[in-house]
Amino acid sequence: MRQPSVIARRVAAASVSLVVAAGAAACGPEDNDAKGAAGDSKPQKGGTLTVLNSNPQEDFDPARLYTSGGGNVPSLVFRTLTTRNREDGAEGAKVVPDLATDTGRPSKNATVWTYTLKKGLKYEDGTAITTADIKYGIERSFAAELSGGAPYLRDWLIGGADYQGPYKDKGKGLDSIETPDERTIVFHLNKPEGEFPYLATQTQFTPVPKAKDNGTKYEEHPVSSGPYKVVKNENDGERLTLERNTHWSAATDEERKAYPDRIDVRSGLDSSVINQRLSASQGADATAVTTDTNLGPAELAKVTGDKELASRVGTGHFGYTNYLAFNPKVKPFDNPKVRQAVSYAIDRSSVINAAGGSSLAEAATTYLPNQKSFGYTPYDHFPAGKSGDPAKAKELLKEAGYKNGLTITLTHSNSKDFETSPEIATAVQDALKKAGITVKLQGLEENDYKDKIHSVKTEPGLFLAHWGADWPSGGPFLAPIFDGRQIVKDGANFNTGFLNDKSVNDEIDAINKLTDLDEAAKRWGALDKKIGEQALTVPLFHPVYKRLYGKDVKDIVISDWTGVLDISQVAVK
Repeated sequence: MRQPSVIARRVAAASVSLVVAAGAAACGPEDNDAKGAAGDSKPQKGGTLTVLNSNPQEDFDPARLYTSGGGNVPSLVFRTLTTRNREDGAEGAKVVPDLATDTGRPSKNATVWTYTLKKGLKYEDGTAITTADIKYGIERSFAAELSGGAPYLRDWLIGGADYQGPYKDKGKGLDSIETPDERTIVFHLNKPEGEFPYLATQTQFTPVPKAKDNGTKYEEHPVSSGPYKVVKNENDGERLTLERNTHWSAATDEERKAYPDRIDVRSGLDSSVINQRLSASQGADATAVTTDTNLGPAELAKVTGDKELASRVGTGHFGYTNYLAFNPKVKPFDNPKVRQAVSYAIDRSSVINAAGGSSLAEAATTYLPNQKSFGYTPYDHFPAGKSGDPAKAKELLKEAGYKNGLTITLTHSNSKDFETSPEIATAVQDALKKAGITVKLQGLEENDYKDKIHSVKTEPGLFLAHWGADWPSGGPFLAPIFDGRQIVKDGANFNTGFLNDKSVNDEIDAINKLTDLDEAAKRWGALDKKIGEQALTVPLFHPVYKRLYGKDVKDIVISDWTGVLDISQVAVK
């Protein structure tokens, strides 16, 4: 996802939502019963699931949400054309049908995608869901007052760049979305996009009945197409109460189990309080989970020493990479040998310790996350072992004209996130010192940090960065960072290395034409390896998510798509 700190963000949202927010390679429960700590008894319907979160579920409007795979809480209310497969581990990184009968039927060049809706789909009021509602739901996401969702539709749909949404455009809407009948919808794209089925998991593909749309107030009671409906939304998503949508039919939905009768989402809580409550597991907290709060290093140490608590920890990985980024327009990083020297000097063991230890972070030498769905192809162009190779770094510095070493500045965030924070920066500083590189640290408040690193005019020469996946593929991971056509001069720029290599751009276009996602994954992995030779980034680590859940929670499913417990599968009885 773009700027995962916001996902783990809406994940890293994944999740997040995540995203997204934050939202995360094998994934799934470790050392715990996959059916949950409550034992092997068969999950039953009924009861109340409590969700304890730090971040409120703001902007609970399908047009405004930026999620990965439809999000966690949002996907209980909003169904989309496709969705993520709700299975443990790698199987969960696949895209599957949701409202549609399949994941989409592409034209030969993947510029036209056709979907057919399942029969018998209904809203919470019993009225039928139609393709006109999906078309309208997408179109309203273009309205300025409902901005915030994923940007791809504006880029991909013919006419999307200039469309202002249905509130300003009172006509028939986007011509590039056709609805020849109530069950058929056709999308016309301005370029081949073999990963359109992934995009169709985003909440912008949620059906919205035009007659029920009341603009910015729609989030207070969006019309449900999923197993639960919103009965209360307080303080902009700080307290959400969901109850069963009696018109939802499990016969049309193979993915969501919808075991609890009621979902009570309570947000705005301190992370330490959340973990304390889940640990104690008293009263309603016995049937509680969190979708956005990890165990920290100190908390994890306590949990590990308690067998009962350890059995209630879900472990997952979201597609996410923390790394050092170079600006090759700033000296001395215009010299590839200097960038290579820094790459050799990095002590990943100390970085991982600063990130919370090996239980919470895994060493990275590739930019792509180490999961098959991304096309992960192992490589280490600057092999320095676990602790770095300062001798090799000094050799390269000498070749670059810095035989007496050099002094550089590393920009980082002051946020205590164990990712771009002072702990990581200090670990990098200590490692580079052994190679004769003196590192001055420049710590900035989070907003100033983001503004500085994402502006072409102010981007520093060396800084800590991270990136998370909008969906589990190499495309949304590599293109925003390395496609030269995505360099943004007057806005948020993510191509921090200013790479504009025609061969890279052409390969991105070629892969985007592929509708065979397995073949595409192999090509993304090969492209990652090729780009890595230029040392525009130094991959540091991939985070690992460790989250507690209540003692009476069953049916734990954690996929490689989100890296966190999927509440659509959870039972509390």
